Amino acid sequence: MSAAHRFPPCLSYTDSKDSEPYDTWRESFRLKVPSKFNFAYDVLGALVADRPNAPALVTCDDSGISRTYSFGEIEQASNRAAAFFLRCGLRKGDAVLLLLRRRPEFWFALLGLHKIGAIAVPGTHLLTAKDIAFRVKAADIRMIVAVDSPFLRNHISEAEEMIEPGVILKALVHDDNADLDGGWVSFNRGMDAESGPFAKPRDTDLPGPKDPMLVYFTSGTTGHPKMVMHDFLYPIGHIVTARYWQQVKAGGLHLTLADTGWAKAAWGKIYGQWFAGCAVMAYDFDRFNPRKLLDVIQDNGITSFCAPPTVYRFLIREDLKSWDLSTLEHCTVAGEPLNPEVYDAFLRGTGIRLMEAYGQTELTPVIGTFRGVEPRPGSMGKPAPLWDVCLLDENGEECPPDSPGQITLRIGNQPPPGFMMIRENGEQHGATAALVDGIYYTGDIARKDADGYFWFIGRNDDIIKSSGYRIGPFEVESALIEHPAVVECAVTSIPDPDRGCAVKATVVLANGFKGSPELATELQDFVKTSTAPYKSPRVIEFVKELPKTISGKIRRVEIRASTS
Repeated sequence: MSAAHRFPPCLSYTDSKDSEPYDTWRESFRLKVPSKFNFAYDVLGALVADRPNAPALVTCDDSGISRTYSFGEIEQASNRAAAFFLRCGLRKGDAVLLLLRRRPEFWFALLGLHKIGAIAVPGTHLLTAKDIAFRVKAADIRMIVAVDSPFLRNHISEAEEMIEPGVILKALVHDDNADLDGGWVSFNRGMDAESGPFAKPRDTDLPGPKDPMLVYFTSGTTGHPKMVMHDFLYPIGHIVTARYWQQVKAGGLHLTLADTGWAKAAWGKIYGQWFAGCAVMAYDFDRFNPRKLLDVIQDNGITSFCAPPTVYRFLIREDLKSWDLSTLEHCTVAGEPLNPEVYDAFLRGTGIRLMEAYGQTELTPVIGTFRGVEPRPGSMGKPAPLWDVCLLDENGEECPPDSPGQITLRIGNQPPPGFMMIRENGEQHGATAALVDGIYYTGDIARKDADGYFWFIGRNDDIIKSSGYRIGPFEVESALIEHPAVVECAVTSIPDPDRGCAVKATVVLANGFKGSPELATELQDFVKTSTAPYKSPRVIEFVKELPKTISGKIRRVEIRASTS
């Protein structure tokens, strides 16, 4: 029942049988953290030694261009990227901003930076000039590696005007042989020029396990983005992510639908999947199309899939039985709470149950519908091993069953691999959360039922206090979205002279429906039939679209500001 996983040799953990009960697995799970660890050498190197020709990365885009890269080819490409970065003058601890979409160069560059001990700062290609300048200053960026697009070139040039001139190097990933101007160098040509063997840096020039490896910027749902820094032990935390939540398999092909600029890519596009010997799929597209996504799943034989709830909402509107999804064995969902009706519709269309999980950019999944946990639609699941999860009320007391409280983690002095780094002065790199006396306060509110399942209620700032009641927006949104007229909605509070606050719903309507006082009344009555009447929206506003971050999360703070 406890066997050492073969990758990498320096690491071992207690595995479990598929039939092992969740409680037994969680209590018996042990992880031996090595004194030295670098994913690019210890995991990729072990995979190359064992299965150099096995698929590691499969790429495709909407133009029909596709390619499969073996572990051996990834090793060679990342060596060339590492040599290129060294030739550019980068060294251990230097930060590099990666704006690479879902192109294979992201994997080459990321692993190349790991190999020289530099810090990778993934970012979405949708960043504006202001966004880029902010990141360059906050993370002390030494170099930007970007895909070639007029949008990005212009924004990076504008960003340079906001910072000290000449402070950053610029490398462009492009598909032609045209000359570059404006201070750009070619990432592709730079890699091609490094044809000789890669000389691994000396041990003294390599990072330690607690040195910074990754910097992410939160999506800013409640304010300006904040830095979240992870060390070189971070990938180890994703063993649980891939093997026990996503349930990837050796020789399989996993697709996480996420831009490489977000932490979700680290959850599903490299670390945990390669630990398990599973290849990853990179589907690069300009505009999301559910039918094209289903084609990709069908045509590539995807075995496991992960996406945010919004993607599943679009998928269930298609006739899922029109695609051959027989290779698909396991589907997971994260990023925002899952509405039960989406779960039910996807199950009817595919026979597959959606397994939810909860985590943050600062963490790996700490609550989830892991192997051995029977899913309950709408529930995040149960705690992951190695994490001590509890709900605390406003007085710091542990909440009884079904009472709302803040999700907290008791981490003490030795947090598990995957927890964000803490600055030397004690200040953490988290966003709106806080670490106090060994307890990490996530800022998220949930309840736990008598069986140990956690149910998301909302961000602490999003909770609506009306006439003495505490109302979580997610429950009201889940009720509204069951109505055929509602495509998307966001529930927030508005000032009310009698109640203190009242519930407001901002609604995007489906095709064929038009906003009217009559429809607003119908929606209010509809909510009252599925939840407590005091939770029904007092005000309903119909809009064409909801304000969102560039990662697609709803900015309730912006909605509140517009109605305060």
